[in-house]
Amino acid sequence: MAAILLDVDGVFHVSGEPIAGGGDAVRRLRANGHRIRFVTNNTTKGRTALAEELRTMGIELDDEELQTTPRAAAHALAGRRVLALTMHAIVGELEGVELVGEDAEAVLIGGADETPESNLVFSYMNLARAFHELEAGAQLYSLHKNRWWQTKHGPLLDAGAFVAGLEYAADTEAIVLGKPSTTYFEAALTALDAEPSLTWMVGDDIEADVGGAQAHGMKTILVRTGKFRPDAVEVNRAKPDGIISSIAQLPDWLEEHL
Repeated sequence: MAAILLDVDGVFHVSGEPIAGGGDAVRRLRANGHRIRFVTNNTTKGRTALAEELRTMGIELDDEELQTTPRAAAHALAGRRVLALTMHAIVGELEGVELVGEDAEAVLIGGADETPESNLVFSYMNLARAFHELEAGAQLYSLHKNRWWQTKHGPLLDAGAFVAGLEYAADTEAIVLGKPSTTYFEAALTALDAEPSLTWMVGDDIEADVGGAQAHGMKTILVRTGKFRPDAVEVNRAKPDGIISSIAQLPDWLEEHL
């Protein structure tokens, strides 16, 4: 039996459209005795909403099995004054964080989504305000640093571009709270009481999922859905232990290779 970390976006759905076989795959993994945790860099919805969305797709899970980056931010930034450039839907997840518009101790950058709200969150004025706070001594945090994500309309620019711009302008380096950060993966391993060498990370992102997990001693499986690009696999230093067509093939692959 293994501990398995499952990415969400690009593995179980793309822009909310389910990828076939996800629900059956999760049921088979549980029936086979594997321990499961869902790990996502999604920063546009709270954990309860994300979990409910997955359940409507036929994926059985409890809210507590879903690990999100806003929850990681709430833990890391508890009690601090934070200027947060995030989607409104996750503000409620930042429990214990004092959200401010100035004199911040930290600047937190969330992810973009497919709605016009991204235009408001990542406006020039907001980014300039974030830069001002960084110049005044605030620390820069990001829920993730993804450069782009896959939608049903094709790839869209993600907030990693804004994080990189602020790093450049303020001559600083962001503390990344989601994948591929050490803290995020360690939290997932702790939740499953799992050893890295006995844990599998399943995802569609060769960098954050495969590269990040391998850097922490885990085994990896890449799915050919979501962000998967054959050329990225060829040129990236990270090489997955397995590549499967979709999440639907995961139980069979594990039965054959474990």
